[in-house]
Formats: sequence, C-alpha cells, structure tokens
Amino acid sequence: MNDSPLILALCYAAVAFLLLVLCLATRWPRWVKVGMIGVVSLSYLFAQSGFQRMLGWPADESLPEKFVVLALVTQEPDKERGIAGALYLWVNAIQDNRPAPQPRAYRLAYRKDLHALLNDAVRKSRQGISQIGSTEAPAGGKAGSWLRSAADPNVKIRISDAPSPSLPEK
Repeated sequence: MNDSPLILALCYAAVAFLLLVLCLATRWPRWVKVGMIGVVSLSYLFAQSGFQRMLGWPADESLPEKFVVLALVTQEPDKERGIAGALYLWVNAIQDNRPAPQPRAYRLAYRKDLHALLNDAVRKSRQGISQIGSTEAPAGGKAGSWLRSAADPNVKIRISDAPSPSLPEK
C-alpha cells in the first residue's frame, strides 16, 4: 500500500497546527498572520494537483513521443447532459527502446477519428499484436513536446504494429 498521500496529509495538518500556534502565541502584526495563512492555504491548493497525479488520476499532459498502447476507456460526448467526452488511454512510454516500468493514464479530448484509431489498436493488442504509438507536432507548429497541449486537436497520433522480437540463434 502506498502511504505517501496519508503522510503528506499529516504533514500539512502539522504545518497548519504550527501556524495556528504561531498566530495565537505571537504579537506579530495582523497582516503578517493573514499572509502566512494565505501562503499555507495556497500550498494546499497546489499540492492537490500533486496528490491527484500520485493517486493515479489521468494526466492532462501530452502523450510521450513513443509509447506502447495498453488500454482505452471511452466517454462519448453527450450534448443533452453537457458532457464533452474524453478518451482515457493507458500507455507505457518507450525510453531507450524499452517500455517504461510503470504505465501512465492520459486524458485526451474526444475525437471520432482518434476514437476509431485507438479502438483498432486496442483490438489488435487483445489479439496479441502489440501496438506502438507515436505523436507528431502539428505541421508548421513548434516541435517541443512541452509546448503541446493534451487537448490540442492538431497533435497527430500514429499507431503501428510492434516489430516482431528477434530471437538469438541457437
């Protein structure tokens, strides 16, 4: 079991308690006390995004440049309920021509063409044909992956069959 979220929550509770003691026991000006309370409160909000990543929520980040497709969950758009739709994709990033040791979940904006492409990839993967994906920056766009948004509809995703592993000769 991963106790990191519990430990972090207890640490933040301890910081809040120490702040309370400081605010009650000191004669600092009121603006200093309000400022400290504001800083601690903002740190909780920033830490929330870290907690979500640590607990396994899908990332709203761009996909790695090369990856192995593992699974897909689709939430189709529903105009009556006001649901925009999303594609939740589990992948292993490829680093140094090897899959990363742990998979990562990504949230992609729903597009029909992307839904069909990823469904075909998952179907082939279930048949035992590993699927390798790659991302391309949009034509005329900047190539830096840190500039791409996960919801950017211009980022192209390509899926292909993984090459057969070459076995050593006997």
